[in-house]
Amino acid sequence: MNDQLPTDLIINAQIRIAAKEGVPITVRRHGDNSSGTIIIKINHLDGTAQVLTQVRFDDELVWTAVNKSRPFSEAEADLYLEQQAKIDPDSWLLEIEDKQGRHWFPGRIVNF
Repeated sequence: MNDQLPTDLIINAQIRIAAKEGVPITVRRHGDNSSGTIIIKINHLDGTAQVLTQVRFDDELVWTAVNKSRPFSEAEADLYLEQQAKIDPDSWLLEIEDKQGRHWFPGRIVNF
């Protein structure tokens, strides 16, 4: 049984929570409403970005950094998002503009 809330509901809630703190979250690509994977570009507003992707780990949805060794340039992050959109048309692509690098979504960040 899938006990997770629909993806669009989770995203809309987190957009509102971040907005209360003055942090914009932009939906760059709308994915499947019920179960689309979320991929986040965290724009640090200094020309660099981190990209997190949602994965299942031990029956838990967690986040993992795509660019573990160094921050991406914004162009590299955008290219990665474009590639993922072609691979998984159901995925959601989000951009968060946050100098503090917060991802704003439930779930811990796991480094594999």
